[in-house]
Amino acid sequence: MTGVAGDQRLIALFLDMLAAERGAAKNTLLAYGRDLAQASVWLDGGLGRADAGALAQLSVHWAALARASAARKSSAVRQFLGFLAGEGLRPDNPGRDLAQPVAARPLPKTLDPRDVDRLFAALTEQQATDPGNPRVLRLTALIELLYGSGLRATELVSLPRHAVRPGRGFIVLAGKGGKERLVPIGARADAAVAAHAEQVPAAARYLFPSRRDTHLTRLRLYQLVKSLAAAADIPPERVSPHVLRHAFATHLLEGGADLRTVQTLLGHADIATTQIYTHVASQTLVTLVNTRHPLADRKP
Repeated sequence: MTGVAGDQRLIALFLDMLAAERGAAKNTLLAYGRDLAQASVWLDGGLGRADAGALAQLSVHWAALARASAARKSSAVRQFLGFLAGEGLRPDNPGRDLAQPVAARPLPKTLDPRDVDRLFAALTEQQATDPGNPRVLRLTALIELLYGSGLRATELVSLPRHAVRPGRGFIVLAGKGGKERLVPIGARADAAVAAHAEQVPAAARYLFPSRRDTHLTRLRLYQLVKSLAAAADIPPERVSPHVLRHAFATHLLEGGADLRTVQTLLGHADIATTQIYTHVASQTLVTLVNTRHPLADRKP
């Protein structure tokens, strides 16, 4: 089978392999599927049999994209062609010669501890204004878990109803690729979740259910976080669930936590992913010395 339909069949086989053998996360599979389907369209259904000339055409398309996007698409095509060659579905692997765009790795966005204080102050004000409001209780539990435990957005919204047991002090998560990790739950988050859970039926499937018998969506979580940022007089574009996860990691390192511990808490498979937070923490230390040291105001 050739053409777009043939590519679709091969792409489906590749994605099945990623899920079964490598434990790829759902979002990863969706991204790879989109990238490969787009490449197939650009090559008029010739991705599965692409040669060096066809890959050069893809490089032309990628040239107009952000480096991170081009690098992801290139990686998807390289892995796809390698899979086809390894399975005997094509005799060669031209993907090995495909130039890999180098994506500049930006420093993660984070928040100053004072900004985090403002978020929690806004929550406290909402609690005082409308005590016992289920939406405020839910938002408080969400923010406490995002910043207090560093959960990913998907991990948070899909927590089972009884995942957080009062007084246990931790939860066991199935994170990216189905890998389990133990996540500590602080006393504040424990209390916030307990207060929210009283509003959730014991038979509910999720801790943060929606009206459609599923869980709160990531989009809704983003909206709630940005709305809280606005209430705290913080520009909403500076705050997101992932920014709070970054703040969790950065503030732990600034507080003296070692890199391996933070890696474990975040669920990073590679410590190199965690190391980027050391740059953020280092920048903070440099700024601190340059502004607070007794010699900072003296001219050289």
